[in-house]
Amino acid sequence: MKNRLVNTLAILVLVVGPALTSLAQPNPNKQPSGDAVGGGPVGGNAPIGSGLILTIGMGIAYGIKKLSEPKTELTEKE
Repeated sequence: MKNRLVNTLAILVLVVGPALTSLAQPNPNKQPSGDAVGGGPVGGNAPIGSGLILTIGMGIAYGIKKLSEPKTELTEKE
């Protein structure tokens, strides 16, 4: 019983410890002192248009490929 408790506490410390120490980042667009950072909005001006077109095009091409493949029939082996 004691061994299981020690193992559980060790795993808990190893999982929760790094998570608690990594919460030290400042808010977006803020310096650690609280002053504002110059520049545009966080994540602003991200070009997603061409990537979205490529993703949709690849999805359509994959669908056409799957539809054009000959269907194989399943046969039972005795």
